[in-house]
Amino acid sequence: MHADLIAALRSHLGPKGVVTDHETLAPHLTEWRGRYSGQTPVMALPATTEEVAAVVRLCAAHRQPITTQGGNTGLVGGQIPQGEVLLSLKRMNRIRSVDADNDSLVAEAGAVLSAVQQAAAESNRLFPLSLASEGSATIGGLISTNAGGVHVLRYGMMRDLVLGVEAVLPDGRVFRGLKALRKDNTGYDLKQLFIGAEGTLGVVTAASLKLFPRPRAHEVALAAAPDATRALALLHRMKEATGAVAAFEVMNRLSVDLVVKNIPNARDPMPGAPMLVLIEFEGADPKGLRQAVESALEDALGVGDALNALIAENAGQAKDFWALRERVPGAHKTEGAQVNHDISVPVSRTPAFLEGANAAMETLCPGVRIVAFGHMGDGNFHYTAMQPAGSDPAVFPAAALSAKVHEIAVALEGSISAEHGIGVARREELGRFKDAESLALMATLKRALDPERIMNPRALITP
Repeated sequence: MHADLIAALRSHLGPKGVVTDHETLAPHLTEWRGRYSGQTPVMALPATTEEVAAVVRLCAAHRQPITTQGGNTGLVGGQIPQGEVLLSLKRMNRIRSVDADNDSLVAEAGAVLSAVQQAAAESNRLFPLSLASEGSATIGGLISTNAGGVHVLRYGMMRDLVLGVEAVLPDGRVFRGLKALRKDNTGYDLKQLFIGAEGTLGVVTAASLKLFPRPRAHEVALAAAPDATRALALLHRMKEATGAVAAFEVMNRLSVDLVVKNIPNARDPMPGAPMLVLIEFEGADPKGLRQAVESALEDALGVGDALNALIAENAGQAKDFWALRERVPGAHKTEGAQVNHDISVPVSRTPAFLEGANAAMETLCPGVRIVAFGHMGDGNFHYTAMQPAGSDPAVFPAAALSAKVHEIAVALEGSISAEHGIGVARREELGRFKDAESLALMATLKRALDPERIMNPRALITP
């Protein structure tokens, strides 16, 4: 990297806007799980959209690639630089405005999700995106990866929550599309180019976000289901009976057992249950919602869709139910060699996926241990195959297992990436499983907007 580029960055951004010392850079060069590490001589920290544009123009003039990083909570390695200028928007963290009457809010890309949720709450509104990393994940990163979380069933993905976007293009021009309109039929919906693009088409600097009324009634239930087919039946029963299902999360037996084994003070409310289902309900009438949930669960128990059920009696118990689900990802990190997946299939085919994938994993690796959990309500499973207990991790066939999981998901008209993105981890798999026409259109967009491959050149799009 040219020293004159770093000098020019200092001139434009000032002393707070450029970092070159290793100690400060270090936390930004390793993914939080330690699976991806990188290097860069410089991190740029612009404080305004105009400064972002200046950084991009300088890098474009030097043909110097850029890797953009939000809260460094990504799971597919796309935020870790390998010699590129690292561009962090954490200084751009303002809530620019809240328009409660329009149910909208404008936040800068470096704003942390929890701060956006709080700003909405202070205006008696709800920003419904919720995920485990909400205390560190930033709006720009969430938009660039089209984040999902636990409330997709009711509110949709991040794509559904964005009304407008401000972004810097790969040549330094600024796309100013922050209108907070529900209807704008004036041609291409250009904001969608940047949502889920993983920073390959430009840098999101701010967004107009959709808000909702705060629900007055809230219930959380935990149920034991005999299998995935019954869990699917339970989902539809709860939706039809209450009209209020906001989240529907499942955990297979091993995922819960490992939480109890590896997380201090964790407790299993339903020992031995084949599958636990966590259901969150939102509504307007507290008494009516409680009665509807109780009645629906009673019916589910009567027909065998559920073996047991608990309704949280207070906020503390609801938090404990959610804590069990949220601890699953960390509970199997220490269980040896493993390969993780983030797949989606049509909701109707979720039982078929689990049955087919489990059988295939056992055939390829007898004794394999499976952790399957996640958002059954929208067809998304986080599916991990782990080495058999006591086996040699060196002989664990991770690549073969992963390929088979993806084959099964795609055969069921599913996707190899539901909400985590492609990044660098799944770029080769994308080339294998995405149809040729879609790949060609993606490449055409990349060439049109970023012909010099300045923006996140190693993520998502192959050269």
